[in-house]
Amino acid sequence: MNQQALEKYLWGAATYLRGHLDASDYKQFIFPLLFFKRISDVYDEEYDEALQESGGNKDYASFAEQHRFIVPDGAHWGDVREVTTNVGLAIQDAMSAIEKANPDTLAGIFGDASWTNKDRLSDETLINLLEHFSAHKLSIGNVPDDQLGNAYEYLIKQFADDSGHTAAEFYTNRTVVRLMTLIMDPQPGESVYDPTCGSGGLLLNCALQLKEAGKEYRTLKLYGQEINLITSAIARMNMFMHGIEEFQIVRGDTLSEPKLLENDTLKTFNVILANPPYSIKAWDRSSFESDPWGRNLWGTPPQGCADYAFQQHIQKSLDPRNGRSISLWPHGILFRDKEAIMRQQMIESDVVECVIGLGPNLFYNSPMEACLLITNTNKPKARKGKILIVNAVKEVRQDKNMGYLEEAHIQKIFTAYRDFAEREDFSKVLTLEDIAGQKFNLAISRYVRPNKHTASDDAFDTALSDWTSSSSALSQSMNDLFSSLKGGQA
Repeated sequence: MNQQALEKYLWGAATYLRGHLDASDYKQFIFPLLFFKRISDVYDEEYDEALQESGGNKDYASFAEQHRFIVPDGAHWGDVREVTTNVGLAIQDAMSAIEKANPDTLAGIFGDASWTNKDRLSDETLINLLEHFSAHKLSIGNVPDDQLGNAYEYLIKQFADDSGHTAAEFYTNRTVVRLMTLIMDPQPGESVYDPTCGSGGLLLNCALQLKEAGKEYRTLKLYGQEINLITSAIARMNMFMHGIEEFQIVRGDTLSEPKLLENDTLKTFNVILANPPYSIKAWDRSSFESDPWGRNLWGTPPQGCADYAFQQHIQKSLDPRNGRSISLWPHGILFRDKEAIMRQQMIESDVVECVIGLGPNLFYNSPMEACLLITNTNKPKARKGKILIVNAVKEVRQDKNMGYLEEAHIQKIFTAYRDFAEREDFSKVLTLEDIAGQKFNLAISRYVRPNKHTASDDAFDTALSDWTSSSSALSQSMNDLFSSLKGGQA
């Protein structure tokens, strides 16, 4: 199969769930089944290779050392495929057996989907799903890691499109992901962390960026935490599907229970990339006031908005020698009055390196404009005491209800950051004194306003003029009609 055929084949599995489940629930069944099939097919492939290597020694071919993952007797895809009644239970038992046989790598990876609920998924539906996936071998020889990984990402995007408002919980716009990883420029051997990792796109892209550049990506150490069980499982499967093995993704609430610790303190990282949930209200503010991990560096955020709690967690988790972070936020984090004191302390500590204003519709299923906040624990000498402001609000392409960054947009923004240079109507270098003079308000438009008139502006102006003219004509026509009616009645 080529890439397009593979994607069509995998997405075809979702058709068996339509009418049985909400679209937002597809992922908790399709992804585990896909991973189960991949593990079984790769196990068979490894078994055949070991059998050939050993001259037909079946015991040798069965040794755990010959396999990436152990598939116990009775827990293979082929075993489940033979079951015709209580199919959901057979799937659940097989997945559980595989998790138990691989406790260090696969514990909990299949999630907690309700496979045995026949009111939602009948035996017939599950048999159809199994037969659909059985149509092709998903061994590495047939479908290499890169190809399957790309198809897995395609599925994540498709599920995000179908998931409505919940999409933002596990999916970050991949064009924004590319910009963020370009700016962070992770290097071989560095540690990379995402405190709200979703399906793992930011972490994964760091490794893939190194791989595409011909650098040693396998030494990159990837870490993530995710509160949602199925989403954290999807992230782990995403890594394995792409052939990435050096990673640690844990489940839990990052604010109330950070789990990546070292010597009883928060583990620190060279690079942090994040798209945290914005403006959440349900969080433990009282505990953060006396945070045992010392994350309240600049103060305690208001109950109705935990944005600066996440930002302070990010800052506290950076390596003090060379830590750098980039986080995706709504523009409000730059100017809201209720966070003014924390923002001032953040700016005065001279960790903010750059603020990039992005256009609308880049958050999934939200029209609001986004911004990137970039910090550095050890800014280059030429950047100390300065902050680069980039107004890239117009660097976006709108497609239906979603915004995207084209490659030209990405390169323009990245070049401005890399050069730390002023560009007319686009970027400006400010001193901390400049920002203090604006009461530490970082609103992009205070410092940089794009003034260039674009073709899209002309199109909008024309459309507005046409609409105004037609409205006036309609209004005049209605007035004439009413006047004539009144005259007739008189």
